[in-house]
Amino acid sequence: MMNIENQPDSLLPIALFAGLSLAHRTRLCTLLHRKTFPAKAVVILEDHPGEVAYIIQSGTVKISVLGDEIDTILALLGPGEIVGEMSLIDCMSRSATAETQEECKLLWIDRSAFHDCLETIPLMAMNLVGILSRRVRLANARIQSMATLDIDGRVARQLLAFAHEYGVPSNEGVIIPLRLTQSDLAGLVGSSRESVNHAISSWKQKKQISVDGRYYITIHDSAALAKRCG
Repeated sequence: MMNIENQPDSLLPIALFAGLSLAHRTRLCTLLHRKTFPAKAVVILEDHPGEVAYIIQSGTVKISVLGDEIDTILALLGPGEIVGEMSLIDCMSRSATAETQEECKLLWIDRSAFHDCLETIPLMAMNLVGILSRRVRLANARIQSMATLDIDGRVARQLLAFAHEYGVPSNEGVIIPLRLTQSDLAGLVGSSRESVNHAISSWKQKKQISVDGRYYITIHDSAALAKRCG
């Protein structure tokens, strides 16, 4: 674990710190710490007290609610996202579990420093409001797709949403730099792994997408997927 003092430019790609002055980013670097977590590490545990928030610098983090027989996946988050902020805001216990899907570099900030920054850096507070608003919109769209689309349409819509949020353009299409297993995609769209496998295999055969050894998906034909989800 280390702090990131003297690395203000490293905060530029993070939505929470978008538009902040060099002075504010330099101050934040004295409050933020970096820690590397291995794959399958539980970073936040549901119902436990929350004293810090995490910001993903690299890797994929799964957010889920634990059940007696099956876990409900709420989100898969990638670089630039903040995790665990709700407990710092409302002082309640953690509402979900956060687990790394691959090795992840995370920044963390404690409750006192987080509150102080929100009070003294208005733009950071507005950025947080924007992040939370975007998540509500995404949740609404996901609920709508669950009610109106078939399995293939839900998977297509989820991949396009990931491409919009995290996509990296390449010569072959748009790479989604998240570890997306078929089981996790099934959990996100409310389906079985077999049904998701059928959709993914079909699109791979048609060369509309490809999947590498890290489970990173490249979308080669966004229009085809968009047509599939209406």
